[in-house]
Amino acid sequence: MSAHPTIADTLEGTVDRHPDRDAIVYPRKEQRWTYAEFDERVNRLANALRDRGIEKGDRVATVLYNGSEMALTVYACAKIGAVFTPLNFRLPAGEIEYIVNDAEAEMVLFESATREAVEGARPSLETVSEYVFIDDDREDAAVPEYARGFYDLLESGTPERPDVRVDEDDVYAFIYTSGTTGRPKGVVHEHRNMVEHNLLCIAEMNLTRDDVGLSILPLYHCAELHCNLFARIHRGATNVIHHEFDPERALEAIEDHGVTILFAAPTAWNALSMAAAELNADVSSLRLGLYGAAPMPERVLENCMEQLCEDYVQAYGMTEIGPAGVFQPPEDQRSKQGSAGLPALNHRVRVVEPDADPDDEVEAGEIGEILISSPCVMREYWNRPEATAQSLREADGTTWYYTGDLGYRDDDGYLYVVDRKDDMIVSGGENVYPAEVEDVLFAHDAVDEAAVVGEPDEEWGERVVAYVVAENVDATALDEFVLESDRLADFKRPRAYYFVDELPKNPSGKIQKFKLREDEADVDPERETVAS
Repeated sequence: MSAHPTIADTLEGTVDRHPDRDAIVYPRKEQRWTYAEFDERVNRLANALRDRGIEKGDRVATVLYNGSEMALTVYACAKIGAVFTPLNFRLPAGEIEYIVNDAEAEMVLFESATREAVEGARPSLETVSEYVFIDDDREDAAVPEYARGFYDLLESGTPERPDVRVDEDDVYAFIYTSGTTGRPKGVVHEHRNMVEHNLLCIAEMNLTRDDVGLSILPLYHCAELHCNLFARIHRGATNVIHHEFDPERALEAIEDHGVTILFAAPTAWNALSMAAAELNADVSSLRLGLYGAAPMPERVLENCMEQLCEDYVQAYGMTEIGPAGVFQPPEDQRSKQGSAGLPALNHRVRVVEPDADPDDEVEAGEIGEILISSPCVMREYWNRPEATAQSLREADGTTWYYTGDLGYRDDDGYLYVVDRKDDMIVSGGENVYPAEVEDVLFAHDAVDEAAVVGEPDEEWGERVVAYVVAENVDATALDEFVLESDRLADFKRPRAYYFVDELPKNPSGKIQKFKLREDEADVDPERETVAS
């Protein structure tokens, strides 16, 4: 072990303490492994990777849905110092090609559901020498001739711990951002900052070895992987993994496995609470819900408290800081509704004039750019020195990450996130923050979701428009509702309502407003109405 534990050390410490406790439960493949059994498989895979030429520092890319294979791969990479590089399983061939080439990955793991996209990218993948297909244990899934079967590979490895020294400041992963404002960037995380992040999440969620967590959101995303799977394995809790999110199956799993803790984006919590109202699943084991990616609308939070469990923790942050850097505990959910919470342990938050120096703080209540100082912050953006220099800046020996988010702190120091700096609308010289308009729209009983963006306008520069998922309401009724509200100035009122069946989202549940601005939404032409 190095002076500071690595990710592999966190698993092995749990094996020492709790070898016979359940580590991984993967119902889809009827797998249930204790920590000792999981660790042996991790060792086998790690040694098999080395036998296939994967060395310390080499990148191993995955294009996988959730599964035990993801958990095995990330810890196998950690044991040999390979760099785990998980890709969004929804990416088309062109984006897979870009990320795999940018990371210079040596190996790609994929499955039946992502095979077409990987094969589309394959002719242009310049550095990949090995392809691994994880569905080789299923009779209906033949391994492609150019690939190796995952379970054959796993069984070929020896069970002893690999003889590779991995240090705390070695790179653990490249986690690529969602690329909402341009090409995805590879966030470089080291072992030490992820171990620090584990401890943070364990403390904020009061995790114990008796907890049972359910992974329903994508494990390639750092919220599910770092805040949940890593923290639970470090603590010795049980991890139930679902291949993908299905509200009814998730509720059944809570009952079947005695799930005590669950992470979901607010949109997924909304789906869970609505499904719970229709089903008779016993969810009494659930003690804590964790959410992030967006604030929880008050109506959704109340419904979740009624249908699922009483206590919730919000985590705010981004891939570059681990991702969690600000937490809102259960006792603040109602009294500070709408807040992101307080800085996490060993974290500091400042709000400054956008792009200003860290010392140029604004007054309490004033909106500015949110900066975070964190022991879990990334090392850099891979091969992006200019972007790194723009995002990470030092002041008096402290490194600050410039989030690109706008927000303010109240008199008690609680952080409120107003919007993305890039999403702010300037209409007639006035700043309009879409989130406050969305909050008013969401208060209407018929509105399931809403996203507000700016649309070019010759007179005002930009006009406020709303994309709405709603039934049994038209634009006139919505506009009257907004006009009657005392929460919104008239210049912030949407000038057009576009009704859609769904809003474009990334797999972490964040609405992709750039797609709305680029007219990539499927608007119902019969229901579109322009307000006066």
